[in-house]
Amino acid sequence: MTSEGSNTTAINLRTPVKDDGYRLHQLVAECPPLDPNSIYCNLLQCSHFAETGVAAEIDGDLVGFISGYIPPQQPETVFVWQVAVHEKGRGQGLAKRMLKAIVARDACKDVTHMETTITEDNEASWALFRSFARDMGAELTFHEHFEKETHFGGKHDSEFLLRIGPFTKPA
Repeated sequence: MTSEGSNTTAINLRTPVKDDGYRLHQLVAECPPLDPNSIYCNLLQCSHFAETGVAAEIDGDLVGFISGYIPPQQPETVFVWQVAVHEKGRGQGLAKRMLKAIVARDACKDVTHMETTITEDNEASWALFRSFARDMGAELTFHEHFEKETHFGGKHDSEFLLRIGPFTKPA
């Protein structure tokens, strides 16, 4: 799927492939303050979880990526693990387009909700998911899910679980 940004740069949205794993690792490194994962984890995100992820390219360069999965206990929910948009892809609504591309996938045909976790100070992510919820005509609720001391040993800020839904996808 190709779409045009406001600056007329063609952005190709596609299903990730395992060859994107190392490129994803590099992209996350260039998008602080994202938490890096191991290259092996990135390979799994691009292979095992490819149908619920999306890669965005400009002229062959990976400029955006969303990894996600459908939790086995919640087949109506897609959980967004990580959103990365390189500065080359910013200012074009790319992250929200990638979210919409995921929920439009056949793998998400039964999905009516989206979840993710976000730290309290990550204003860009809060804005993204609030905007996505508005566009989908869905409610957004949240609560503290992973607590700084209890779950991260004081080494990472608390994460809030956002739940968006129910929503319906355009036919």
